[in-house]
Amino acid sequence: MTETPNPHIVDADSLTGEMHPIRRVVVALGSNLGERLSSLQGAVDALADTPDFFVTSVSGIYETDPVDAPEDSGPYLNAVVLADTTLPAARLMERALAIEDAYDRERSDVRNAPRTLDVDLIVVGDRRSNEDFLRLPHPRAHERAFVLQPWYDLEPDAVFPDLGPIADLLAAVDSSGVRKREDLSLEVE
Repeated sequence: MTETPNPHIVDADSLTGEMHPIRRVVVALGSNLGERLSSLQGAVDALADTPDFFVTSVSGIYETDPVDAPEDSGPYLNAVVLADTTLPAARLMERALAIEDAYDRERSDVRNAPRTLDVDLIVVGDRRSNEDFLRLPHPRAHERAFVLQPWYDLEPDAVFPDLGPIADLLAAVDSSGVRKREDLSLEVE
């Protein structure tokens, strides 16, 4: 795997002088089993505790109807985290999976099965990957109002790689099953 760094933003390691590109990361969080809010907050905390991963903002929480999920699936709580990092995309993916595992995420062959926690990498700078382990940008995020709406709230002028402004993508999807929960919030420690 190779990283495609932004040549205009770099972070020099003070000991070695090695240059590491800083990338903007968009992470989507979701939970529809167990203590949903607690799982989302735990994911935010775990991301914020990740070395060389700097959370810059966290969206409000949305309660959303399940999409393409089994009939008995309950509603999700969803949020988006924006961060800057020098970590490679593969390491970020490993971290996302470890956080899901810490919240007892059970994987099954059932597509979009209910889950205690989902931590999805949506965009990692301008990195592209089409490997089984890592697909970037996320292949379905541009079709999901539960990703686009909280991301739009944080960055209304953001652009989805290769597809255009997220404002335009959001306008093109059905967002009727996406409701903001003003009574809930996530904190960054």
